[in-house]
Amino acid sequence: VDIIGTGFLYDYVPGNGLYVDLDGSTSEGGTLFKFLNLTGGTTYQLSFDLAGNNVPGGGYPSDIVDVTFGSAAGTYTLDPGDGFSTRTLSFTAGGNGSFALLFHNRGGDNAGALLDNVSVTAVPEPETYAMLLAGLGAIGFMRRRRQAQAQDQ
Repeated sequence: VDIIGTGFLYDYVPGNGLYVDLDGSTSEGGTLFKFLNLTGGTTYQLSFDLAGNNVPGGGYPSDIVDVTFGSAAGTYTLDPGDGFSTRTLSFTAGGNGSFALLFHNRGGDNAGALLDNVSVTAVPEPETYAMLLAGLGAIGFMRRRRQAQAQDQ
């Protein structure tokens, strides 16, 4: 893979800073991966931006990118002129441990799909939202009670 964008010779989608060309410059499909230590029972959301190769003058085919996050997987087909769009995958870790995050461009033509803004966040459990709503309700109730007491005086 190659880092391209602002300040580099190749900046196919100006105004987006630095991003990754998933096909690199070896004419072989590129793979980018990282292992993440995750907590069992927790759901995580992967968010990332993908774009077509956007090479000026065209002539390159569509790109196919396989994304794997733990046991979750997605395949994305991008036309050469597609701009960046956000994609997501969710995964619940079955136990504590190291899980793979992998982006693989199937290409092999020296201009791959473009990757940017990768993030992984833990998704709060529904009980967390219920506690938040209960707390906000209690604060609202106390505020009304104080306002009513102030009006009675």
